[in-house]
Amino acid sequence: MSNSSRDVHLPPELCNAAEQRFAARFGSLDNFLTYVLEQLVRDDVAQMDREEERIIEERLKDLGYI
Repeated sequence: MSNSSRDVHLPPELCNAAEQRFAARFGSLDNFLTYVLEQLVRDDVAQMDREEERIIEERLKDLGYI
């Protein structure tokens, strides 16, 4: 991961609620948001991998290999 960062604009009340709820676990809103975004990206990649696997299996079945 890069050491550079970007500014993100979020509603203050949302930030305050997240900080109050998750401060003990993540230490800061930045750490919490980084974790959440990493999980979302990871889940998207896993979902694409499953879809690709399904397509390959269908092609192999159509060709008679499975």
